Amino acid sequence: MTEAGIAAERAQFEARIAGQTLPARLADTAERHADLPAYSDRTPGGTWRTLTWGETRQRALELAAGYVALGLEPGDVVALMMPNRSEHVLADYGAVHAGGTPSTIYATLAPDQVAYVVGHCAAKFAVLEGRDQLDRWEPVLERLPALRRIIVLDPAACPPGDLYLTWDDFVALGRERLAADTAEIDRRWQAVRPTDTLTVLYTSGTTGDPKGVIITHAMALYEAAVSEATSGLPEHNVGVSYLPFAHIADRVLSMYLPVARAAHVHFCPDPKDLTTVLREVRPNAFFGVPRVWEKIMAGIQALLGAEQDEAKKAAIAQAMEAGRRYVASREFGNTTSAELSAAFQQADAAVLSTMRGLLGLDRVVHAMSASAPLPEEVQRFFAGLGIEILDVYGMTETTGAVTANVSDAFKLGTVGRPFPGVDLKLAEDGEILVRSATNTPGYLDRPEATAELLDEDGWVRTGDLGVLDEDGFLRLVDRKKEIIITAGGENIAPSMIENYLKEHPLVGQALAYGDRRPYVVALITLDGEVAPVWAAARGLETTDLAALAEHPLVLEEVGRAVEDANRRLARVQQVKSWRLLPAEWTAESDELTPSLKLRRRVVHTKYTDVIATLYGS
Repeated sequence: MTEAGIAAERAQFEARIAGQTLPARLADTAERHADLPAYSDRTPGGTWRTLTWGETRQRALELAAGYVALGLEPGDVVALMMPNRSEHVLADYGAVHAGGTPSTIYATLAPDQVAYVVGHCAAKFAVLEGRDQLDRWEPVLERLPALRRIIVLDPAACPPGDLYLTWDDFVALGRERLAADTAEIDRRWQAVRPTDTLTVLYTSGTTGDPKGVIITHAMALYEAAVSEATSGLPEHNVGVSYLPFAHIADRVLSMYLPVARAAHVHFCPDPKDLTTVLREVRPNAFFGVPRVWEKIMAGIQALLGAEQDEAKKAAIAQAMEAGRRYVASREFGNTTSAELSAAFQQADAAVLSTMRGLLGLDRVVHAMSASAPLPEEVQRFFAGLGIEILDVYGMTETTGAVTANVSDAFKLGTVGRPFPGVDLKLAEDGEILVRSATNTPGYLDRPEATAELLDEDGWVRTGDLGVLDEDGFLRLVDRKKEIIITAGGENIAPSMIENYLKEHPLVGQALAYGDRRPYVVALITLDGEVAPVWAAARGLETTDLAALAEHPLVLEEVGRAVEDANRRLARVQQVKSWRLLPAEWTAESDELTPSLKLRRRVVHTKYTDVIATLYGS
């Protein structure tokens, strides 16, 4: 599309949200859909308690009054560290309505990291879940002089003293203040402008200190508008929220977009419960970072591998092949024959719809992935279930997605084409550059980092390398800074090697290494959920990961995974040596970011000696 055409698209969507803010949109939604469900929490007994949109706005106003009563001034930052639950959203909305700036902090941060982030944004208020979060904050409170009050949801965990306030007391304070002075709270939210900061989100810190990304109301509402226009979701769709609200994706999908379309969000505070929640909720849309899709796939593969009925296994394989061929026929540029459509409908009715139902994905019409390239083999696997996982691309600095595959124009293995009004191009070295109404104005109090991010014409330098095909679909190569340059001068994308390795169900994580080295080696971990099932199915007595990592059968199987990956790689990309490690990599052990991206530098440092042995030194 021409530059003029892109500008016209952008103007069209900007007109839709002109003058609007999140509080104004919530007021409108609460008036038009007061009794529709908004947010649901699963109780310990397994039932759901639900807030309507009318109740959500009323609670937001009450909490806004509570913040004002505590002395919050417009622009003050409220730091939030809680799992996904309605109180998290209400604390966020309440801060916005009071004129404050909420900032969700990753719950896995160590005390020193908490001190850096909270100190950098000079948060004056904090809302924490309970003892686990307090243990991360209390050791560094003396380094946070701006902090005036900490609100604690769990009353049993709330310490004594003037610094602390229980959630219940905070709610009571807000109700009392709102009843006494409704006009002041109305003045606060009505004074908010589209260009005001809606939130500050800190990058997960794969390199260096986290940076605070400024997100405005206009940016978030533009992202919500283009997402709504391209998603194909039913009205008042149902969703599941499980990714951290420090992650831009779930903020858009579970805070900003639901307000725009009066959707119904169900919370899953513990990702370990995700499969249970999905089966109960049966959402219309589901967003999973690649690791989530990989784990679901690995679980299904483990169950299929343990199936003893050969006739049943053959029927499933045949049905999944029909699903793969059907989805492939729907990719951009292809057509679906009547014969293939009939074969898929038969396979779907007999097998595939039941399999999707067991996963809780039988009502999904919009399945998405982002955050890192989704291995194409994972997409092909779910295509076998009749699910099109539509990969999208973006970053916190662009308020989430700027390109997307959509149901009527997608290519598996790509991240789609630019959203309406988004200008995208490649620099000479292949770096992806983006200019959009969703681009951040910069990093909070980091002018040098902002200058590195944004050029003088408003283009965001993403740091990602990509390729555009003849139809305008973007294919990711890798992070610019993570490209391996071997001793022989070969440029290698490590993520491609790692994705091939992770296609095997036993492999949980993998890291390819080879910068300035003569060949590529790999560090590999087992999948903590699949490996014990795999072992039990083969009669192995132990399910301990460390023991399995040394078992000859496991090592032989992982060796086959390496061989399978190598067959698909050029000679210079092939893994010449590898090591299976005794433990999983997690955000808690610091090898992964809270959004489940690989922290390469951490892995390199932790396993320096192991890497050295792989090179014979």
